[in-house]
Amino acid sequence: MRNRLRGAIFASAAAALMAALALGAIPAASGAEAYKAPRTADGKPNLNGIWQALNTANWDLQEHAARPGQLVALGAAGAVPGGPGVVEGGEIPYLPAAAAKKKENFENRLTADPEIKCYMPGVPRATYMPYPFQIVQTPNFILMAYEYAGANRTIYMDKAPPSPAESWMGHSAGRWEGDTLVVDVTSQSDQTWFDRAGNFHSDALHVVERYTPLSPDAVAYEATIEDPKVFSRPWKISMPLYRRLEKNAQLMEFKCVEFVEELMYGHLRKQPSK
Repeated sequence: MRNRLRGAIFASAAAALMAALALGAIPAASGAEAYKAPRTADGKPNLNGIWQALNTANWDLQEHAARPGQLVALGAAGAVPGGPGVVEGGEIPYLPAAAAKKKENFENRLTADPEIKCYMPGVPRATYMPYPFQIVQTPNFILMAYEYAGANRTIYMDKAPPSPAESWMGHSAGRWEGDTLVVDVTSQSDQTWFDRAGNFHSDALHVVERYTPLSPDAVAYEATIEDPKVFSRPWKISMPLYRRLEKNAQLMEFKCVEFVEELMYGHLRKQPSK
């Protein structure tokens, strides 16, 4: 009798708790709010480690179905995996002329995509390519080293110097907003794309990144993209990044220049010398 009474009380309390949660009387715990990241010696959230995005953004930032690749001989190995997209709101707000350019890029993507030529990927594309990257954190600088093409960049956390010139990976100035690392990226070359679908930008690109720890092994990544020459308004992408947990996790060498020499310069080698 006593056990049945206890069971009835427990069931009643559980039902009341669920009802309170449903009505909002008791706020549900949020992982993003509740998690407190471990600290470095200077008291900042510790982002050190090897991270990787697990999505299809490098194929296409927007929602897309699986589709065949452009090289029939590769069969399924060259196909494009489908994905729900990472653009908030779903659409990239191109200006009319830029939308036409994006369409042209897509049609010529087999040869026009900078990734094909092993160009450094730029920001934010370096973050969600299907390769890991490493964060090395100090009080005054944060180094981000990317496996693809040996790309890297330094984030200046204290008195960033002026950008000397445009570059593939741009100029990065960082700051902390609570537990979020905010990185302001400017001075990027206009020769990079956002993905393999032809989404592009001009030399006026301005990117603001936000890295917020969610758990010991996950970080929320956001990038707000602004380019008045190409887009009618700023727009945002967001995704989680995951820590590589293998005991021997490390960046492997992927210096792809030698892989594209024949593609880019083979015709010069084959020309008869005069």
